[in-house]
Amino acid sequence: MSRDLKAIALFCGSNTGRGEAYREGAARLGAEIGRRGLTLVYGGTHKGLMGVVADAVLAQGGAVHGVITRRLADLGHLHEGLTRHEIVDGMRARKERMAELADGFVAMPGGIGTLEEFMEAWTLNQLGEFDKPAGLFDIEGYYQPFMGFIDHMIAQGFLPPAHRQGIVVEPDAARLVDGLVAFERVTVPKWL
Repeated sequence: MSRDLKAIALFCGSNTGRGEAYREGAARLGAEIGRRGLTLVYGGTHKGLMGVVADAVLAQGGAVHGVITRRLADLGHLHEGLTRHEIVDGMRARKERMAELADGFVAMPGGIGTLEEFMEAWTLNQLGEFDKPAGLFDIEGYYQPFMGFIDHMIAQGFLPPAHRQGIVVEPDAARLVDGLVAFERVTVPKWL
Protein backbone atom coordinates (compact mmCIF):
# COMPACT_ATOMS: atom_id res chain seq x y z
CA MET A 1 0.00 0.00 0.00
CA SER A 2 1.18 3.51 -0.77
CA ARG A 3 -0.53 6.53 0.75
CA ASP A 4 -1.04 9.88 -0.92
CA LEU A 5 0.90 11.88 1.63
CA LYS A 6 0.86 15.60 0.86
CA ALA A 7 1.11 17.25 4.28
CA ILE A 8 2.77 16.17 7.51
CA ALA A 9 1.82 17.68 10.85
CA LEU A 10 4.84 17.97 13.09
CA PHE A 11 4.89 18.04 16.87
CA CYS A 12 8.22 18.94 18.45
CA GLY A 13 10.00 21.01 21.03
CA SER A 14 9.87 24.77 21.16
CA ASN A 15 13.33 24.35 22.70
CA THR A 16 16.28 22.71 20.97
CA GLY A 17 17.31 20.27 23.70
CA ARG A 18 20.86 19.53 24.82
CA GLY A 19 23.65 19.17 22.29
CA GLU A 20 23.43 19.45 18.53
CA ALA A 21 21.86 16.07 17.69
CA TYR A 22 18.25 17.28 17.96
CA ARG A 23 18.89 20.44 15.97
CA GLU A 24 20.73 18.45 13.28
CA GLY A 25 17.93 15.88 13.16
CA ALA A 26 15.34 18.65 12.81
CA ALA A 27 17.28 20.08 9.87
CA ARG A 28 17.48 16.63 8.22
CA LEU A 29 13.75 16.02 8.62
CA GLY A 30 12.88 19.47 7.29
CA ALA A 31 15.16 19.00 4.29
CA GLU A 32 13.57 15.59 3.59
CA ILE A 33 10.05 17.03 3.76
CA GLY A 34 11.05 19.91 1.47
CA ARG A 35 12.86 17.67 -1.05
CA ARG A 36 9.78 15.46 -1.35
CA GLY A 37 7.52 18.41 -2.04
CA LEU A 38 5.43 17.78 1.07
CA THR A 39 3.84 20.56 3.10
CA LEU A 40 4.91 20.94 6.71
CA VAL A 41 2.04 21.77 9.06
CA TYR A 42 3.24 22.84 12.49
CA GLY A 43 2.76 25.26 15.38
CA GLY A 44 3.89 28.32 13.44
CA THR A 45 6.76 29.57 15.59
CA HIS A 46 10.39 30.40 14.93
CA LYS A 47 11.38 28.94 18.33
CA GLY A 48 13.36 25.78 19.05
CA LEU A 49 13.20 22.67 16.91
CA MET A 50 9.98 23.98 15.39
CA GLY A 51 11.85 26.88 13.79
CA VAL A 52 14.75 24.67 12.67
CA VAL A 53 12.43 22.27 10.82
CA ALA A 54 10.44 25.10 9.22
CA ASP A 55 13.60 26.85 8.03
CA ALA A 56 14.95 23.61 6.55
CA VAL A 57 11.73 22.96 4.61
CA LEU A 58 11.73 26.52 3.31
CA ALA A 59 15.41 26.27 2.31
CA GLN A 60 14.46 23.33 0.04
CA GLY A 61 11.70 25.40 -1.57
CA GLY A 62 8.99 23.54 0.33
CA ALA A 63 5.73 24.86 1.74
CA VAL A 64 5.23 25.50 5.45
CA HIS A 65 1.80 26.10 6.95
CA GLY A 66 1.89 27.41 10.51
CA VAL A 67 -1.05 27.21 12.89
CA ILE A 68 -0.32 29.35 15.92
CA THR A 69 -2.40 30.46 18.87
CA ARG A 70 -3.35 34.11 19.23
CA ARG A 71 -1.52 34.29 22.57
CA LEU A 72 1.76 33.06 21.07
CA ALA A 73 1.41 35.28 18.01
CA ASP A 74 0.79 38.29 20.28
CA LEU A 75 3.98 37.43 22.17
CA GLY A 76 5.96 37.67 18.91
CA HIS A 77 6.51 33.94 18.36
CA LEU A 78 5.10 33.77 14.81
CA HIS A 79 7.63 32.72 12.16
CA GLU A 80 7.42 35.56 9.65
CA GLY A 81 8.83 33.60 6.69
CA LEU A 82 6.15 30.93 6.37
CA THR A 83 4.35 30.09 3.15
CA ARG A 84 1.07 30.44 5.03
CA HIS A 85 -0.05 30.89 8.61
CA GLU A 86 -3.27 30.90 10.57
CA ILE A 87 -3.93 32.35 14.00
CA VAL A 88 -6.41 30.39 16.11
CA ASP A 89 -7.95 30.99 19.52
CA GLY A 90 -6.24 28.25 21.53
CA MET A 91 -4.42 24.93 21.64
CA ARG A 92 -7.52 22.80 21.05
CA ALA A 93 -8.35 24.76 17.91
CA ARG A 94 -4.72 24.50 16.80
CA LYS A 95 -4.67 20.70 17.17
CA GLU A 96 -7.99 20.33 15.36
CA ARG A 97 -6.85 22.52 12.48
CA MET A 98 -3.51 20.74 12.17
CA ALA A 99 -5.31 17.37 12.07
CA GLU A 100 -7.62 18.67 9.31
CA LEU A 101 -4.68 19.86 7.20
CA ALA A 102 -2.42 16.82 7.65
CA ASP A 103 -2.28 13.43 5.97
CA GLY A 104 0.12 12.11 8.62
CA PHE A 105 1.82 13.06 11.88
CA VAL A 106 5.39 13.06 13.18
CA ALA A 107 6.67 13.77 16.67
CA MET A 108 10.27 14.78 17.16
CA PRO A 109 11.85 15.06 20.59
CA GLY A 110 9.98 17.52 22.74
CA GLY A 111 8.22 17.98 26.04
CA ILE A 112 4.82 17.17 27.44
CA GLY A 113 2.94 19.15 24.78
CA THR A 114 4.67 17.20 22.01
CA LEU A 115 3.81 13.91 23.64
CA GLU A 116 0.19 14.93 24.31
CA GLU A 117 -0.36 16.01 20.70
CA PHE A 118 1.21 12.83 19.35
CA MET A 119 -0.76 10.57 21.69
CA GLU A 120 -4.01 12.16 20.56
CA ALA A 121 -3.18 11.40 16.91
CA TRP A 122 -2.21 7.81 17.76
CA THR A 123 -5.37 7.36 19.84
CA LEU A 124 -7.64 8.70 17.08
CA ASN A 125 -6.05 6.21 14.68
CA GLN A 126 -6.48 3.39 17.19
CA LEU A 127 -10.16 4.22 17.64
CA GLY A 128 -10.74 4.51 13.89
CA GLU A 129 -11.64 8.22 14.07
CA PHE A 130 -9.28 8.72 11.13
CA ASP A 131 -6.68 6.79 9.15
CA LYS A 132 -3.59 9.01 9.13
CA PRO A 133 -0.21 7.45 9.91
CA ALA A 134 1.80 8.66 12.87
CA GLY A 135 5.50 8.31 13.56
CA LEU A 136 8.19 9.11 16.08
CA PHE A 137 11.47 10.57 14.85
CA ASP A 138 13.67 8.71 17.31
CA ILE A 139 16.79 10.89 17.32
CA GLU A 140 19.50 9.50 19.63
CA GLY A 141 17.01 6.92 20.96
CA TYR A 142 14.91 9.69 22.52
CA TYR A 143 11.69 7.67 22.33
CA GLN A 144 13.08 4.31 23.49
CA PRO A 145 12.04 4.85 27.15
CA PHE A 146 8.56 5.78 25.90
CA MET A 147 8.36 2.63 23.80
CA GLY A 148 9.44 0.68 26.90
CA PHE A 149 6.39 2.11 28.65
CA ILE A 150 4.22 1.05 25.70
CA ASP A 151 5.65 -2.48 26.13
CA HIS A 152 4.72 -2.27 29.82
CA MET A 153 1.13 -1.36 28.84
CA ILE A 154 1.05 -4.46 26.64
CA ALA A 155 2.55 -6.70 29.33
CA GLN A 156 -0.04 -5.48 31.84
CA GLY A 157 -2.97 -6.10 29.47
CA PHE A 158 -3.93 -2.50 28.75
CA LEU A 159 -2.93 -2.47 25.07
CA PRO A 160 -3.19 -5.24 22.45
CA PRO A 161 0.30 -6.25 21.25
CA ALA A 162 -0.54 -5.43 17.61
CA HIS A 163 -1.10 -1.79 18.54
CA ARG A 164 2.64 -1.38 19.19
CA GLN A 165 2.88 -1.48 15.39
CA GLY A 166 0.31 1.32 15.17
CA ILE A 167 3.07 3.89 14.70
CA VAL A 168 6.35 4.19 12.80
CA VAL A 169 9.42 4.58 15.04
CA GLU A 170 12.52 5.50 13.07
CA PRO A 171 15.82 7.37 13.66
CA ASP A 172 16.34 8.12 9.95
CA ALA A 173 14.34 10.97 8.36
CA ALA A 174 13.96 9.37 4.91
CA ARG A 175 12.95 5.98 6.32
CA LEU A 176 10.49 7.69 8.68
CA VAL A 177 8.70 9.40 5.78
CA ASP A 178 8.86 6.17 3.74
CA GLY A 179 7.27 4.37 6.68
CA LEU A 180 4.41 6.86 6.78
CA VAL A 181 3.80 6.46 3.05
CA ALA A 182 3.73 2.64 3.33
CA PHE A 183 1.84 2.51 6.64
CA GLU A 184 -1.19 0.26 7.07
CA ARG A 185 -3.44 0.99 10.03
CA VAL A 186 -3.68 -1.68 12.71
CA THR A 187 -7.22 -3.05 12.64
CA VAL A 188 -7.25 -5.53 15.53
CA PRO A 189 -9.82 -4.64 18.20
CA LYS A 190 -8.73 -2.23 20.90
CA TRP A 191 -10.50 -4.23 23.59
CA LEU A 192 -8.76 -7.32 24.98
